[in-house]
Amino acid sequence: MGLHCHPVYKRWSVCASALAYISFVVFVWTIALPLRPYKSLNIQLKTDPKSLINHLPDHLDGVRIERDGEINKNFRKEIILGEGEFEQRKEDDPKDLLEDIFVRADTNNDSFLVHSELSRWIEAKIQQHINQAHAENYILFASVDVNPRNGLVSWEEYHQYFLKQKGYSKNYVENHDKRHSGLDRKTKEMIMRDKAAWSEASHLNPNHLTVDEFLAFRHPESSHATILTLVEELFDKFDQNGDQILTEDEFSHLLVEGDAEKSGETINQGELERRAEFRAEIDKNKDGKADRRELLMYIDPINPRHAREEAETLIALADVNHDGALSLLEVLNKMDLFLGSKMVDTAKSFHDEF
Repeated sequence: MGLHCHPVYKRWSVCASALAYISFVVFVWTIALPLRPYKSLNIQLKTDPKSLINHLPDHLDGVRIERDGEINKNFRKEIILGEGEFEQRKEDDPKDLLEDIFVRADTNNDSFLVHSELSRWIEAKIQQHINQAHAENYILFASVDVNPRNGLVSWEEYHQYFLKQKGYSKNYVENHDKRHSGLDRKTKEMIMRDKAAWSEASHLNPNHLTVDEFLAFRHPESSHATILTLVEELFDKFDQNGDQILTEDEFSHLLVEGDAEKSGETINQGELERRAEFRAEIDKNKDGKADRRELLMYIDPINPRHAREEAETLIALADVNHDGALSLLEVLNKMDLFLGSKMVDTAKSFHDEF
């Protein structure tokens, strides 16, 4: 009996990956299907999947990516002004967009944004972005993983999807030359950025991404793997004795870089602020040191500190009369600042950071 089971154990990792992939594909196709309304529909998924997609209900308006990977044309307004809506308005009428967001964030309707209102708005935007990134990742991954459907997305599969979304013909998508000699410079730069991000995300195979790596590729700020990498970078930078624990002293002192003669020398610039940061935001159990779990919580984008710090920065840069609050005029006077912030463009702001 053991001899018969041995090959099964030998191939267990392959089976586990296949089962996991089948599970999330089934989840993607069933999570939003209300069973009762569709019992009467004589639609066969295997023979006509697009027909089934066309009959899905309106509650999918909250997801920007359809199950076939196309942009959801019904994605309109959300509880929070969403990334799908603002993108066009940001170009067409940025003043109107900022006025709309200002009114929504001004919860006490006094025509001013104080720190608490601004940070709550940004925190909600961050949470919305993270949730949306995770929800869309599985749907897009399943729609791109088609040739073959093997639980991995190849660069060629993704690149064909990219070109299709840019409006290029099927003939060009399938038969283009590798150097894209006919593409405009902007599109070529986007492809180069994608290739760089792909290389950063791929750990197991440089030509293919798993579903988790695909999330790190498209939304690094939403990927647990990316956060783990940032924690390792913190240890490399500050953990002087290599014990995988950061003390307050280690975090508060910075090593001088770029001067071989000063190797090992420390500077105290900002030490008081860093100590305050360590005590308030990192050392949650107040034992004077931070383990891996505390650092993960510190870096995690959904940590409210990110919203608080963003709000503090925006107020400091735009509050001309120094009354601790922002008027609509002060926001509009710093239009570029706010349009590129997490208050408005959460996705781009995070992607620039990560």
